[in-house]
Amino acid sequence: MRFPATLRSARRAPLLQVLKSAAATIAAWLIAGWVLPGPLPVFAAIAALLVVQPSVNQSLSKAIERSAGVILGVIIAVLLTVVLGAQSWVVLAAVVVAMLAAWAMRASTGTGNQVAISAVLVLALGASNPDYAVDRIIETLIGAAIGFVINIAIVPPVLTAPARRDIGMLGRELAASLDRLAEALSANRSGPQLQELMLEARLLRPMKDAAEASLEEAEESLALNPRRGRHRDDLTALRALFERISPVVTQVIGMTRAYIDHYEDSLAQDPAVRAIGDQLRRAGHDMRLAVQTADVAPEPDAMTSTIPALTTPLVVRPPASDHWILVGSLMEDLRRIHGELRDEA
Repeated sequence: MRFPATLRSARRAPLLQVLKSAAATIAAWLIAGWVLPGPLPVFAAIAALLVVQPSVNQSLSKAIERSAGVILGVIIAVLLTVVLGAQSWVVLAAVVVAMLAAWAMRASTGTGNQVAISAVLVLALGASNPDYAVDRIIETLIGAAIGFVINIAIVPPVLTAPARRDIGMLGRELAASLDRLAEALSANRSGPQLQELMLEARLLRPMKDAAEASLEEAEESLALNPRRGRHRDDLTALRALFERISPVVTQVIGMTRAYIDHYEDSLAQDPAVRAIGDQLRRAGHDMRLAVQTADVAPEPDAMTSTIPALTTPLVVRPPASDHWILVGSLMEDLRRIHGELRDEA
């Protein structure tokens, strides 16, 4: 494991999210300090900082997790102080008891850690009487509420743009893979060229996974989001598009694998194979046509026509050569691609 990788993220957090976290922390500090004068409002500031998340739904989950963890942790700290006294070793006992209590309740990892941290903070600050405990609970609730309100009030995040980008990239690469396979069917290929063709086809799987993850994040970002009305239809269309083109990934990889396994130099001269290659080019055209609404950066001159090229499924006579196994396999996958792109599957 490279050390810098443990400190840096692959993507920089949006600056607006950083500013919202800072604003929530400052507001929680000031408001909690005004409502509950006395000790520094550390609990409120921490709660507000943790609650501001990339989505409103995540903010609500974090607010509940933080509040529940603090309440249980403070109760454990107070009870241990009453039973065992204000000894330094009680802090260590509080950690063990807090973690065991979270385990017994089947709490999430985040909630369990929060219980232990809260118990330690209360004991370390040296004030664990019941009044102090109640104030810290109220302070945490204030901070969590402020973080949630700020995240939902100041441009609540909507993550449809990354989903649109990744689906567009997947569609373009699918079209390119169909074109590459069509070109391979029409000419002889060397061993390294066949391996390169297979590697390029296999890269479709991680692209599909990335698009699906982005789509799920976009759907989560709209949950409880006041801006969801303007983006719901757009996201529904993106989900439908992804469901249409997603099976084509498996079919393209399968066609490429079948072509390589049954490759012979005589394939390029087989009329049925050449006809399938022509259909693959048409499928590439229709794939670009299908994803053009999701493509935020379309390739120049990629579209030659806005009319679908796959009009009717290809029908061939039984091949007279020994390539009938490959032709049959390619024909079945081509039929499925035809159905997906025409939304008939």
